[in-house]
Amino acid sequence: MSLFRIFSFSKLDSFHGGDMAMRLPFPSTHRRIPTLPSLASFTPRRRNVAMASAKRSPKRLKYSTPRFTKEGEFVSIEVDPSGADSWKLEPVIELLKQGAVGVIPTDTVYAIVCDCKNHSAVERLRRIKKIESSKPLSILCRSLRDIDTYTMGFPRGDGHGHANVFRAVKHCLPGPYTFILTASKELPKQCVGYGTTSVKYASRKNVGVRISDDAVCQAILQSMDAPLICTSVKGPKENEWMIDPTIIGDIYGPEGLDFLVDGGVRVAEPSTIVDMTGPYPKVIREGKGPILPWMVVEEEDESSLRQDLIASGT
Repeated sequence: MSLFRIFSFSKLDSFHGGDMAMRLPFPSTHRRIPTLPSLASFTPRRRNVAMASAKRSPKRLKYSTPRFTKEGEFVSIEVDPSGADSWKLEPVIELLKQGAVGVIPTDTVYAIVCDCKNHSAVERLRRIKKIESSKPLSILCRSLRDIDTYTMGFPRGDGHGHANVFRAVKHCLPGPYTFILTASKELPKQCVGYGTTSVKYASRKNVGVRISDDAVCQAILQSMDAPLICTSVKGPKENEWMIDPTIIGDIYGPEGLDFLVDGGVRVAEPSTIVDMTGPYPKVIREGKGPILPWMVVEEEDESSLRQDLIASGT
């Protein structure tokens, strides 16, 4: 008997609506030839991917950072000023790494901070504090190594009138001082003052640097991968600082802050600012840090850059 059962085409049509491709029973030894997908179906997708990647320049890829998406409410964490319960800071550290902007205590006054490498976070900080993009900001560093990385460093004596004050500076830090130094290429230009509003044509400028002698502040910094941009939490009046974290939260929370670390009420003593970019260390604001013999005090400096650093410094 034949292995195949013979049907008429008319019967095939009645069973399958005229489908001439009806599968007939084949012997077990028959191998089906797999049907390959059409190559044309893949071509447009490849072309679209190539076009999408061509639009993104290497520079944009290098500096692109994820934008912080606020999913919850304003976060307020109360900690011991001694840092004994620094484990409570873990949520704040994660928020900072994601691009959040918040308030933390320092050894002087409270500061609004964000990750210096997150461009969208720096933009938000400027909007919250109402600081123009041409104005300089300060950075909170973890150690002297950070200062050497993100600035051109302290004068070590070069035979051109610059004194070697590095050894003297090491005895001041950590401490209530802000030192003005020339920023290096590692620090995004967005964090310093420009001579022009265009970042593309901006020249390298100066930046204030701090190493805070505060246990809570240091606990946060030691868990970060880069310094924090910082600006003091000032009141509505000139030379007035907010020192009560409850009031800070009530005023700046609605402005867009993501978190606040409550380290208790502080004393309204900002840092002493010393300009290290000239031929000698020049005090431009006396604050909590005492004036040392190697620092020079002159008449009040009215230059716009100095005034901007005084206004934003902690």
